[in-house]
Amino acid sequence: MTQPGPTVSFGGEQIEVGSLEIGEAYRAPLDEILMMTTGIVVAYLGSNHVTISDLPTLIRTVYRGLSSVADIPAHPAEAAPLAPAVPIKKSITPDYLVCLEDGKRFKSLKRHLRAQYDMSPDQYRAKWNLPEDYPMVAPNYSVARSKIAKTLGLGQPRRKSPAEPMQAAA
Repeated sequence: MTQPGPTVSFGGEQIEVGSLEIGEAYRAPLDEILMMTTGIVVAYLGSNHVTISDLPTLIRTVYRGLSSVADIPAHPAEAAPLAPAVPIKKSITPDYLVCLEDGKRFKSLKRHLRAQYDMSPDQYRAKWNLPEDYPMVAPNYSVARSKIAKTLGLGQPRRKSPAEPMQAAA
């Protein structure tokens, strides 16, 4: 996955420092490194004069320095193997689904996955080797929402109102 590198707004101009090739396992440590890089560069700029042309070099230097001391495995093979928060078979119950990422319970996983992990349902299924028909909504919740939709007449063709035939006759 390619993630844009750190960008800095300086003198009304957005400056991109580069891009990083990262995997999902490295996202959190890299986000922390980016935040620390930003803090250090901003503090440095507060008390030192740096030209716009030297700013990308400064950012790269700080970022690389922090990255070199961070505890990030060099290769994904060295990273810890994926272990779900709960066994996959126990992640589906009639009333809720358990997120394999963090073990939290939800009636619907889709929004949680997008908000917390920036992950689509398909990416989630692929990451955990789940079947295509793995639900993203708890079975009982799905049934309840279906009943509500049917009582509201959703999913049915529109009925013609009594006023419409009169307009056609006129």
